[in-house]
Amino acid sequence: MKAVQLVDWGTPPQLRDVPDPEPVGEELLLRVDAAGLCRSDLHVMDSPAGMFDYELPLTLGHEVAGTVVGVGPDADPDWIGDAVVVHGIWSCGICRNCRRSRQNYCLELRRGSDGRLASIGNGLGRPGGLAEFMTVPSEAVLVRTGTLGAEQAAPLADAALTAYHAIRTNSDLIDAETVVLVIGIGGLGHLALQILRSFGVTRIVAVDARSETCSLALKSGAQSFHETVDSAAPDVVGMGGADLVLDFVGAPGTAEPAAGLLASGGRLVVVGSAGGRVTVGKDVGMATGWHVGAPFWGTRDDLERVVALAQAGALHAEVTTFPLTDAPLAYQRLRSGDIAGRAVLTRSKEETAQ
Repeated sequence: MKAVQLVDWGTPPQLRDVPDPEPVGEELLLRVDAAGLCRSDLHVMDSPAGMFDYELPLTLGHEVAGTVVGVGPDADPDWIGDAVVVHGIWSCGICRNCRRSRQNYCLELRRGSDGRLASIGNGLGRPGGLAEFMTVPSEAVLVRTGTLGAEQAAPLADAALTAYHAIRTNSDLIDAETVVLVIGIGGLGHLALQILRSFGVTRIVAVDARSETCSLALKSGAQSFHETVDSAAPDVVGMGGADLVLDFVGAPGTAEPAAGLLASGGRLVVVGSAGGRVTVGKDVGMATGWHVGAPFWGTRDDLERVVALAQAGALHAEVTTFPLTDAPLAYQRLRSGDIAGRAVLTRSKEETAQ
């Protein structure tokens, strides 16, 4: 089969021929119908050898929607034929966080004693979904998607899931009066706006350096749009400060300035990892009672909730689709920042019918 693989650290991925996977034990075999591309893929590609405890070549792709077409001898055959999305965190299932249904904080996924980042799941240490087929370890990482289109289901696995988790874990701050500043209206940010709306939030200020994302931000639920945090400040201050800042960029020009716009008791949630730093302390002029958080991805329960939102029509991903063979080009466009929403690789109708 065809697969998009990282062959050497610091190099672009390659489209290669690899053996078809065969499910064993409790594994299930998926025909990949759509797979989203993420900037974290670029981070993995660009990393030097030794940063990740991943064996190369590695098939990329951690946002995957597909159809179950086979099962191992110990798996439930009733899954065959079902449309699914994959929860990309393949946790141990037995540590205290997994028992709390906090699979995204599984204690077995931490950085190893040698400092390298351990395998997380498909496309991040284990063979991913930028391929014609892939296997998953068990039904525990699958969520059925019903009639939802695969190109809409794939971005739910990370872009929507990460945004939802960041919002849901701060839901005690959310009501009809909540003021939210959302920074970065890309693959995650435009879905975060819709999720906030589903929570009843209307006072939302959006920031993105790309002026062309303005229409997407307003269509997705923002009340106003600005190209910098500084230019957004009058809007936010005029509403009494931000109860919640969701920074999907996490750059030097976003994280630190955004912290200064918090209302008393407000929270800065840094999701992006573009090198921003926040100096925290009781004596650095921050609002009274601030919180700073850096959540990671989301739980399987959260994934079920975003699937339900999408099925109900409350969540719609803006996608630009490419065939699997155009993955290198799609990654180039993702890197250049000229894709609105999410880039998604899809199978042709002819391939899906096979």
